[in-house]
Amino acid sequence: MTKILAILIAGLVCEAIGVVFLSKGLKQIGEVKQVNAAEVWRAVKAGVSNGNILLGVALEAAFFVCLLVLLSRSDVSFIWPLTAMGFVLTTLTAKFLLHEQVPPLRWLGVLLIMLGAGLITWTEKAKEREAQASPLPPSPAARHAVLRREPRRVPRLAAAPKQPVARTTDRIAG
Repeated sequence: MTKILAILIAGLVCEAIGVVFLSKGLKQIGEVKQVNAAEVWRAVKAGVSNGNILLGVALEAAFFVCLLVLLSRSDVSFIWPLTAMGFVLTTLTAKFLLHEQVPPLRWLGVLLIMLGAGLITWTEKAKEREAQASPLPPSPAARHAVLRREPRRVPRLAAAPKQPVARTTDRIAG
């Protein structure tokens, strides 16, 4: 659990800082004023040569790699809600690196996100404690069935006897 949380925190830090660099870079290149080929091409050329955008994309890619590792090791219902902590880190990063003004109601939202993430973490720890307290480990066959998640086998019904099908030419001839 500690390793999972460490990977999660590292990924969320990459994500929060990456979003801030993306925002900074996008403000530097300016918004797309018209949706036409020339204006979109201008924005793309400016974006691929902007260091802040490139650093932001690299950090977002690092976050995505962390997310892939986490999803391969733990339940989606545990990992995905915890990624909401990224909102907390992004708000803090925007406040201190971009000097954005964060109103009190938004801080209340950040607090609620933190409480929700804490509740999710607590339920995962409770699940681990419950598994450790279980007197008998699951049998190898039970673990194998859970991992493979085989569908239940339903017995097949006997097929009805086949009757000959009359062809169109038989009806015309007869």
